[in-house]
Amino acid sequence: MSHSHDQHLYDNYLSRVRREKKIVLTWQIVLLIGFFVLWEVASRLFWIDPLIFSSPSQIINLLIDRFSQGSMLNHVQVTLFETIVGFLLGTIFGIIFASTLWFSNRLSNVMDPYLVIMNAMPKVALGPIIIVALGPGYISIITMGAIISVIITTIVVYSAFIEVDPNYEKVLKSFGASKWQCFKEAVFPATLPVMISTLKVNVGLSWVGVIVGEFLVSKEGLGYLIVYGFQVFDFTLVLASLVLIAIFAAIMYKVVEKVESWLIKHAT
Repeated sequence: MSHSHDQHLYDNYLSRVRREKKIVLTWQIVLLIGFFVLWEVASRLFWIDPLIFSSPSQIINLLIDRFSQGSMLNHVQVTLFETIVGFLLGTIFGIIFASTLWFSNRLSNVMDPYLVIMNAMPKVALGPIIIVALGPGYISIITMGAIISVIITTIVVYSAFIEVDPNYEKVLKSFGASKWQCFKEAVFPATLPVMISTLKVNVGLSWVGVIVGEFLVSKEGLGYLIVYGFQVFDFTLVLASLVLIAIFAAIMYKVVEKVESWLIKHAT
């Protein structure tokens, strides 16, 4: 009897959770559709300047036209490639640097003020130096995408490493475990959720780095299209590029969420 009662309460709880998710999703869709409808109406009735702010219908027509010609697909592929590579490099090197700092207390003490300074420094300002050093190509743009996220990843992950309960390490050391074994068996698994959460932050940071890199040097990509659109006063092209960036950034974020739930499920 007690078991069936508990099961009933659990089923009710799951039902409420699913219902809440449906309500939230419905409101998200309503707000999104409402925004675009209001934008379209405001443009058609000249509440806003249609030359500057364009309209959803003009953006859709431009995207259909450009994708049918094949020109837009190439720009999207270039930017996606640069962003994904920059995102992966920034995250991987950030975790490697954080792990290195954890293994050496002296190195972490030496690097602490420099990490704070580098984090406060606007990495975008390094763009021209990176381009001169690495050349005006994919490498400099990918580097921009990586460098903008690597420092914050290092700081966040290292902070998570040192906040792990030291009793885990003491117990393992009492059984003769080495520092590497303590890291592999206790510290790294305990901070996995934090490392995954940094992926979500890095999605946005990587897009910022890559788009700024394309502003400065690229002859293709969505960042290049934004600059070109401003130069020829084609604001529909500018807004269409921004819409595509928003769509693909959201897709990347959702992919990271799926990876997060999968890793947490298989790590526990």
